[in-house]
Amino acid sequence: MNSKQSDRRRFLKEGAVLAGLAAGAIRSASGQGPMSASGRTPESEIPENFRFFNERSRFENSVRKLPSAGESGASKCPLQDLHGIITPSDLHFVAAYGMNPPDIDPREHRLLIHGLVHRPLIFTLEELKRLPSVSRIHLIECVTNSYMFRKRTVHLPELRNRLTARDIHGNTSCSEWTGVPLSLLLQEAGVKNEASWIVAEGAEPVKHARSIPLNKVMDDVIVAYAQNGEAIRRPNGYPLKLLVPGFEGAFNIKWLRRIKVVDQPYLTNVDVSHKVNLRPDGKMRWYNFEMPPKSVITRPSGEQRLPSRGFYEITGLAWSGGGTIRRVEVSTDGGRNWKDAQLQEPVLRIAHTRFRFPWNWDGGEAVLQSRCTDDRGVVQPTLAELGKIWGVNFDWEYWKIASETGYNGEHFNVIQPWKVTREGTVLDAMYDAWL
Repeated sequence: MNSKQSDRRRFLKEGAVLAGLAAGAIRSASGQGPMSASGRTPESEIPENFRFFNERSRFENSVRKLPSAGESGASKCPLQDLHGIITPSDLHFVAAYGMNPPDIDPREHRLLIHGLVHRPLIFTLEELKRLPSVSRIHLIECVTNSYMFRKRTVHLPELRNRLTARDIHGNTSCSEWTGVPLSLLLQEAGVKNEASWIVAEGAEPVKHARSIPLNKVMDDVIVAYAQNGEAIRRPNGYPLKLLVPGFEGAFNIKWLRRIKVVDQPYLTNVDVSHKVNLRPDGKMRWYNFEMPPKSVITRPSGEQRLPSRGFYEITGLAWSGGGTIRRVEVSTDGGRNWKDAQLQEPVLRIAHTRFRFPWNWDGGEAVLQSRCTDDRGVVQPTLAELGKIWGVNFDWEYWKIASETGYNGEHFNVIQPWKVTREGTVLDAMYDAWL
C-alpha cells in the first residue's frame, strides 16, 4: 500500500468520520444534518445598492441555447462568448432530454455502494464532504457533439447563415470539479477479486445508469459535489455527480444515488443505445467510450461579422478525452497551409485548452480552420481522413442515408471550417462540397 492510500485510510479510521464501516454492514446516517444551517436574507431586506452585486451587466446577454421543438433536450453552451477555459456554471451545457431535473433535499440524499464488495456502505452528503477531497479541471462532452448534419444541410440556406459555435459545438463545457475519488470509497468498501465493472445509477425518475470499467474507475473518477467553487447546479446533478473524465458525456451520472460493483457490463438501456456506434454503412464500433481530440475556432465563428480588414486574433478551444493537448495549428486558406497557434496556460489533461493566433485579414474570402494533436500523437482529422478511419466514403449518398436513418454522428471530431466572405460574414462551411 502506498503512503497516499495509507494516509487516507488513517484519516478514515482516526477521524471517526465513518465509524463502523469495517464491521461490514450497511448503515444509515439518518439524523446527521449539515454542520451549519444556511439562511438567505429576504430580498426586501437587501439594501438597494447591494441588489445587483451578483448580476451580469444588462449589456451582456450570453445564455445557453434551449432546444427547439423536436430536438433532444440539450441546452448548449455559448462557446463563442467564453474567455479562458472555465465555463461559468450557469452556462454549462445541459442534456436533459425532456425531463425536469429532480429537486433533491441534500439532507435526505444517500449514496449506496454495494455488489461485489466486502463491506457495503451508505454515505450522506455531509459524510462525503468530510473525506479527503480533490479539485480537478475537466471537460464534459456529449457523444453527438458537432455533428448536426441534417440542420447543416437539409435546412439550408435559411439556417446556415445563423449557425454559431454554440449551435454546432456547444455540447461541451469545462469546469473545476471538487469531490472524493471513487477509488477511495471503493477501497473502504473492499472490492472483491472477481469485480471488473461498476454500474452507476442516478436518482431521476428514469434511473439513468451506465456500466463503467473498473480500471477507469480506480484511475481518475470522482464523486463530485462542487462545481467551480460552489455546489453543483441542479440541472448538472445536484447534490452528487459522477465525473468520468474523457468518457462520453452520458457516463457522467447526475444525481448519483447508487454504485454497484459487478463482474461484467450490465447492458442497461443507456449502455445498449450508446455502447455501440451504429454507422449508416451497417458497421458498428463497440465500447468506444473515450472522446477523441477536437478543436474549434470560436472567434471569428458562425454568425459573427468582421467589420473591416485588418488585425484580428483568432482564438478557440481544443481538447482530448484521452490526454493533454500538445499542439494546435491554424489555417486561414482552407487547409493549404498551417501554422502553430499559441497555447494559453494552463494546459491540462482532459480539459479545454485555449489557443490564440494572430491574423491580418486582407478583405478577401478566407476559410479558417484549426486542428489539434494530443500527447499520444493523435491528430484531429479532416472529413476525408475520418472517412478512411471509419472505412466509409463520405459522399452525398452516405449523408442521405445518415439523415434518413437518424444517425447522430457519435465521436464526430473532424476539422471545422468557417468561411469568411468578402463582406466579413462568417459561415459554417463543413458540408460545402456536398451542397
